[in-house]
Amino acid sequence: MAEASGGEEVTSNSDDRIAKSDDTESPQEKPTCILCLGMAGSGKTTFVQRLTAHLYAQKETPYVVNLDPAVREVPYPANIDIRDSVNYKEVMKQYKLGPNGGIVTSLNLFATRFDQVMSFLDKKRSTDFKYAIFDTPGQIEVFTWSASGAIITEALASSFATIVVYIIDTARSTSPVTFMSNMLYACSILYKTKLPFIVVLNKTDIVDHNFAVEWMQDFEVFEEALAQDTSYMSSLTRSMSLVLDEFYQNLRTVGVSSVTGAGMDEFKKAVDDAVVEFETQYKPEYERLKKDKEEKARKEKEDQLKKVKQDLGAGKPVAMETNPIGAQALASMHATPFHISLGADLDSDDDEGNGEEFDEEEMKEHDSFKRYLEKEKLKKQAGTNQE
Repeated sequence: MAEASGGEEVTSNSDDRIAKSDDTESPQEKPTCILCLGMAGSGKTTFVQRLTAHLYAQKETPYVVNLDPAVREVPYPANIDIRDSVNYKEVMKQYKLGPNGGIVTSLNLFATRFDQVMSFLDKKRSTDFKYAIFDTPGQIEVFTWSASGAIITEALASSFATIVVYIIDTARSTSPVTFMSNMLYACSILYKTKLPFIVVLNKTDIVDHNFAVEWMQDFEVFEEALAQDTSYMSSLTRSMSLVLDEFYQNLRTVGVSSVTGAGMDEFKKAVDDAVVEFETQYKPEYERLKKDKEEKARKEKEDQLKKVKQDLGAGKPVAMETNPIGAQALASMHATPFHISLGADLDSDDDEGNGEEFDEEEMKEHDSFKRYLEKEKLKKQAGTNQE
């Protein structure tokens, strides 16, 4: 287990199946990323386990990534496990967080190393792993509305065909109000991720999912189911169902049983159709948005450079010659030997006649020193004559 600071690196358990990356590799040769989301208790982990077993049975080895740091055990072989990089309990202890805060912080720490996950996936081809399955935390809101969830989703969609799978507990959605709550959440995730979307009605071994499909296709049938409920919530649900009518029209819905494996073939077909939609509709839109963002950044940089130039101005030429006044002052200074200028500021506290008195004293000393030199010279000459 790595420490709460994020661990040393993200580990991968894929044996010797890492192929060399090819720069000329087409997007279709890369694995398809399946991001499994859903409310707590909807059966996400069990669905991932069943899907993994189904792909292994068809000789299509999946690449499985566990993003739930709080799970005790996973019932499937995980190639990358967030628990190998982040210690969930240690995060709660060090940062003094509760369960949901610990999950959010663990995902944030893992997101800082998600480039390593991307590098692992970049080395894979569809011949090695056709599908990369991501199991997310049970508390769906900590993934869908956190910064780390957006980072992971956008990073995957920028390089791989990415499909969002929203799993619903069919047995708990027999109530029209509960069903509408799930649909509203699904709609919000669709418009937030802007990726191909598949609704999986799980646990069909308990309750058949046809009632939910009929509610989405026929508003009158859903209206009849709401007629038995006269509460305020039923009135709100009725209004919301009209709003979601357009959302239902282009929605892929598959009934699946994670226990028996029923509906897995239909789910695979829905995933393949969603990949085609990603390549033809979503990917061009992503590239357009990316290009617009780069163009906007380039334009902002140019505008900043223009603004800096305007602030600095065009400038004026500076003559590289000596100031005439300064030159004259310098010449006069050299023309007057032994002249010392004390300056007006230094003598501002003295009397006005101090300058003249200083000159007279200096002249007296000069004459005295001159007479002394003449006497010394005469004495020296007299001594020479005597010799």
